[in-house]
Amino acid sequence: MAGEFEQIATRLHEIAEELAELSIVRLRDAIDAGGDELPVDDKLLGRARRSVLKAANLLESGGSGSAATDW
Repeated sequence: MAGEFEQIATRLHEIAEELAELSIVRLRDAIDAGGDELPVDDKLLGRARRSVLKAANLLESGGSGSAATDW
């Protein structure tokens, strides 16, 4: 089962990278459009990326995180 967790964790890291790249693209688009504010979905993409990384780290640690930090 550990091998399955590693595969899923790897995929989650790839998804986190995709989210980071999308965030960069959105920021560049906003700058190119002359904007001086962050895109509306910047916070959403950041939160999603952190959540995906948290899930990957949880799988990699074998679920040894405490219940208080799992949320």
